[in-house]
Amino acid sequence: MYFALFSFGGGEIFIVLVAVLVLFGANKIPELARMLGKGMNEFRRATDDIKREFREGADEFKQDLEESKRDINHHIHEIGDTISETKDYDLRGDR
Repeated sequence: MYFALFSFGGGEIFIVLVAVLVLFGANKIPELARMLGKGMNEFRRATDDIKREFREGADEFKQDLEESKRDINHHIHEIGDTISETKDYDLRGDR
């Protein structure tokens, strides 16, 4: 039977667990587990912070882009109005 956890088999995991038990002793294993849990929690918080900062930066960029789009559309309408006024001026014969 093959137990897939990071491509380790059941026998390999058993050997690692025995090695940890021999190296650190039964009394240290709960402490090591707590330290590992804290480390994983800190890593998760750090990745969440990075994601949040990325989202905030993307939101700011999106807002700037939308503002630029509004400005460009405003200028396009101004140019269109000016062209219409110029056509009307020429059609009336006012030169």
